[in-house]
Amino acid sequence: MTVIEAARALGKVVQADERYVEYINAKNANDADEELQNLIGEFNLIRQNLAMESDKPEDEINNEKVKELTAKMHSAYDAVMSNENMAAFTMAKQGMDKLMSEINTILTYSVEGADPETCPSEPAADCTGSCSTCGGCG
Repeated sequence: MTVIEAARALGKVVQADERYVEYINAKNANDADEELQNLIGEFNLIRQNLAMESDKPEDEINNEKVKELTAKMHSAYDAVMSNENMAAFTMAKQGMDKLMSEINTILTYSVEGADPETCPSEPAADCTGSCSTCGGCG
């Protein structure tokens, strides 16, 4: 088996994992939730208007408008995040992100010469996630 074949096999196993299934189901529920999509659209529109106002030259910025748009944006964000489908998606995404982090950690340790069967599946406590400044794990 080549490395690419093994990666494809791993992809199939990941797609069979319950965390992946929960993530996809939650993503599909979000996509189908018309109310949630409207809330997200409203949030994005407010954020865009705030960015446009904030990008004006300093002497042209309407601080009262910025304050009002900021408050509206926070309110819209809270509405998005309090949606039950978004809450389920957030939890499912955290599970999927943890799984991918564990896979990446094992691969990283393996590339550095560690035994794939016994190396940790979680990065060292002082790991920042950026290999560009890393002195090496463990």
